[in-house]
Amino acid sequence: MIHRSFRLGAVFLDMEVLGNADAGGRLLERLSTLPARVGRIRPASESAPEKGASQPPEGPDGALDIPVDPASRAVPREVGALCKEIEGYGMNPAEVLLVSADGSLLKTAREAGMVTLRVGSTEDGPPTDLTVPDLDGVVDAVRLGLPLSGGKFPNELLERHFTDFPFDDPSLIVQPAVGEDTAAVDIAADEVLVLKSDPITFAADAMGQYAVLVNANDIATAGARPRWMLTTLLFPPATTPSEVLLVMQELQQVSRQWGITLCGGHTEISDAVTRPVVVGVMAGTVTRAGLVDKADMRPGDRVYLTKAVAVEGTSIIARELAPRLEDLGVRTEEIDRCRDFLENISIIEEAALAARCGGVSAMHDVTEGGLATALRELAQAGGHRIRVNVERIPVFDETRRLCRLLGIDPLGLIGSGSLLICCRPDDADRLAADITAAGIRITEIGEVVDGKSGVEAFENGHPVPWPRFEVDEITKVF
Repeated sequence: MIHRSFRLGAVFLDMEVLGNADAGGRLLERLSTLPARVGRIRPASESAPEKGASQPPEGPDGALDIPVDPASRAVPREVGALCKEIEGYGMNPAEVLLVSADGSLLKTAREAGMVTLRVGSTEDGPPTDLTVPDLDGVVDAVRLGLPLSGGKFPNELLERHFTDFPFDDPSLIVQPAVGEDTAAVDIAADEVLVLKSDPITFAADAMGQYAVLVNANDIATAGARPRWMLTTLLFPPATTPSEVLLVMQELQQVSRQWGITLCGGHTEISDAVTRPVVVGVMAGTVTRAGLVDKADMRPGDRVYLTKAVAVEGTSIIARELAPRLEDLGVRTEEIDRCRDFLENISIIEEAALAARCGGVSAMHDVTEGGLATALRELAQAGGHRIRVNVERIPVFDETRRLCRLLGIDPLGLIGSGSLLICCRPDDADRLAADITAAGIRITEIGEVVDGKSGVEAFENGHPVPWPRFEVDEITKVF
């Protein structure tokens, strides 16, 4: 299990974990073949750098030595002391792996920013980034933090990754495995297969969650249940296995949370991209009678919006641009609240409630281009005109403030998490009541009217221009 991604420039071994000299020597020899500096942490009495030295002293085998006060084994050291020693030798603690079985030493190193690996039991002691049962697992753990070369993700890493994930969906006939280029699913019990594909390119943080939910949202707007997902993962050169596996792990965890089976895909390291890209393909099923088709929209239908605009965009900005927001005067706790908007980007629950309600003629989730673009898309797909009352459109206070500070319009900001619903007038009150009862905010913002497909906007009864965005507003701040 990967708890965070990391890249390594150096590995330091706590000598007490190495046991006998032969085992330690063999491990140091294997590590020396990897593209990372290798060192040992010894009791201070065994090795001490010369005063003013710019590098740790080297042992006879060429490994670097850093002394540690033996008293620290009984009393946890001051947080950061060990990292200060490492920084003094020109190394970044965040790129240094400490291998030990000493809980206090590992705790100190982790709190100060180092990557930590515990050798031995996981039952006792503070949490660490990695755990292996014995020294044989150390080299494989180190490889997780070393850059990958171009090409397909290594099969041996994929195989180990697959063993960590259960594939217990009985409809999955051919499961993910090294050498399997396709997945096969049994849809005999269903009438309609609904398909969708969408890439994740704006977000670097929580890419797995975005990829699953953005694709599942579209499936849910058809009244269908999201069932199966395939992903193509592209990473730039110098990506480490831990960074890749963390995305895979998140994809699997979020999929299982929503009852979706991650059933295959492709992973590659390529100089065609400069940042990670996740392309998802989602499939869902629904009965023919339950399929929600935008062609069923009619004049008089009420138009509703769940939650508020730019839920996704607010979260992306807070996650990717926190230092810039702090410079603009946004408090840390407010940034954290905006980051947590990520937990609300699914519309699966309200879409399922709407599909069961009856009288729902169309659903459309708000994605790239924000509400302004989504309403135009809905009107065009339904072949009708939509009249929107601008003053009714809900905008979270946090979203309004971030957009004002960054000079962008929330109506044009990427908005997964908001669902547009068209509903017959006689069923509208029940729809709103059912979704409200589930704890989800829903607001009537307009209606379907006669006329050529498009959007006409009114504010307090007066006609106003409806904005058009050629690209999403988030591109202005990246």
